Amino acid sequence: MTYAATNFIPLSGKDLISIDPRTGEIRLTGPLDFEEDSVFDFRIEARDKGTPPLSGHCSVELEVLDVND
Repeated sequence: MTYAATNFIPLSGKDLISIDPRTGEIRLTGPLDFEEDSVFDFRIEARDKGTPPLSGHCSVELEVLDVND
């Protein structure tokens, strides 16, 4: 299986969120700021290595909490 993250809303999520292509683990690659964006939506696609390859997808919504107020 391989995994990929696509269709980020807002587009800035592409620079802040990554996915391990082998395990599907979602990680932050930078700090999140509630005042800039409070929600990130993106899609995860999983694809097998069969012939022909089959794929599936899911939607992820990441909500940023404002903990310093």
